[in-house]
This record gives sequence, C-alpha cells and structure tokens, in this order.
Amino acid sequence: MSRILMISSYVARDPVGLTATMPPLQRAGIEVVGLPTVVLSNHPIRPHIAGMTLDPALLDNMIGALEKNGWLGNFDAVFSGYLPSAGHVEIVAATVKRMRGLNAALTYICDPIFGDDPKGHYIDEQAASATRDLLLPLADVLTPNRFELSWLSGFDVRSRADALEAIGRLRAFSSEVNTGSREDNATEKKLIRPIVAGTSIPDGPSQLATVLVAGEEAFVGSVAKWNDVPHGTGDIFAGCLTAKIMLGQSPKQALGYAIAGVRRTLEVSRGSDHLLPHLVDWENGFSADEIHAFPLRKSARNQP
Repeated sequence: MSRILMISSYVARDPVGLTATMPPLQRAGIEVVGLPTVVLSNHPIRPHIAGMTLDPALLDNMIGALEKNGWLGNFDAVFSGYLPSAGHVEIVAATVKRMRGLNAALTYICDPIFGDDPKGHYIDEQAASATRDLLLPLADVLTPNRFELSWLSGFDVRSRADALEAIGRLRAFSSEVNTGSREDNATEKKLIRPIVAGTSIPDGPSQLATVLVAGEEAFVGSVAKWNDVPHGTGDIFAGCLTAKIMLGQSPKQALGYAIAGVRRTLEVSRGSDHLLPHLVDWENGFSADEIHAFPLRKSARNQP
C-alpha cells in the first residue's frame, strides 16, 4: 500500500485543504496521514468562524512524533498545501529533506497555496517568498493556479503560451537549485525538472485551461467556466493528480483524471454552497478527459 504525508489546512465545513485533497487519494487505496497547519470551523468567507493556526513548533513536534515512532521513513510521498507563515514553510522544507534521507525515492508534491484571482495574496507575502525559495527547489510536482504561477515565475500569465513560458522559468529555477540539494542525486549532479501543472489559465472567453509540463512534453486540457464555483477546486485537482501519479500513471493520464474529477465534483455539488467530494465515485463515476500533447521544442506559433 502506498502512503503519503499531507500537510495543509483542516476546515471542518466547506471542504478545502485536507478535507478536499484527501478523498480521491483514500478512495484510490492510498493511506493518508494528514497534519493540519490551521484548524477552522468553516471557510473564512463565512460571517462567523472559529479555529486556530497551529504554531510551527507544534507542527514540527507532530512530525517528530511520527519519526520517533519509526513511521517517517515509510512514506512514499509528502504533500504540502496551505502553509500560513514562513515558519511553517521552513518546517516543511526541513521535513522533506529528512524524509528523503530515509527514503531517496520519496516524491514531494507542492501545492503552493498563497493567493488567487482576483484578490491576490491571502497569506503573508513572506510565506509566499519562502515557498518560492525553499520549497520549489525540492518539488517533484508543482500545482500553482494562474495567480501563483505568475507570482512565482515573475511572468504575467494570461494565456496558454504565457503559462508555458512561466512554467519553463519555474522548471529551470527548480532544476538549477535541485542539482546538488537532493541526497540521492548530489553525486551525480543530475538536473531535476519537476512536473508543473498550471491551473485556471485563461483560454478564450468561456474556457479555462490546465497546462502541465513533464519531461520534454506539454499537455493541455480545457474546461468550460462555471459561475459561482465553491472554494476548493484547486485542492480537488491536486488530490486527483497526486493519486494517479502515486499509482504510477503517466502525467498525461493523471491530468485527464484530475480535470474530470474536478468537473464531476462540481456536478454533484450543484446547488450547494460548498463542494461535496464525498458524493463522487472516484473510481468509476467518470471518465478521464481527453488531453492534448505536444513537444516543448515546437515553435511558439505551433503551440496550442
């Protein structure tokens, strides 16, 4: 059985963070250990909310307990999502390095949750900077939305072509720093280019695209825009993509499943003010989307 350590927010109602990301993984037969960075009664958009942010030291202690019990080396992957402060980011970076020391084949998935359109940053910008500086170089998979992709790359993303340029900048940055930072590759000096999936990319007046780059290929899938979409679709996408990558599917297959999984979640949640991922049949309830592939070496005019 595959196992993953997930570090993100826990929101009891209004599935976002762990409560949105975990269901597709669990239904795929993957054992999930979820550690919260915040614990909230509901999403902050509601008029009333209660909860707390866990101190980074407490998060570190919980991870330390897993290690002392002999479990930290048993994970196949680690996932990070909502990290509200630079201190939380530092704990995650140190944890990924510790876990790679125990398992050189560990996969690290980073969902850099720090902002969205149209409001921009919703956490301290220092945490976003720490994510860029400390987590991007360690990541095997990145799943930023349009705003996060633009901010991390320093390139304004307004189209598929823009997304490719921004993703290329992220992959070059990550591989350059990664060359000597991962213990399993330090002596080989091998370049590591992460899989990057940019979501919510403008694709004409009525469509949104997801652009994923892996190896020397790019993959694109598009969906129709929905009105009044509840929060959490990015978390659903990240959970679906992570599940299929952990099960050994290709990035193209994983992308098709993730896009279809988000659409199915929206369909079963129609009429609700929050997502209802527990109503989705994650194994048999939908078919993966058709995904278009093209080599990165194509000229810009030949790109989709």
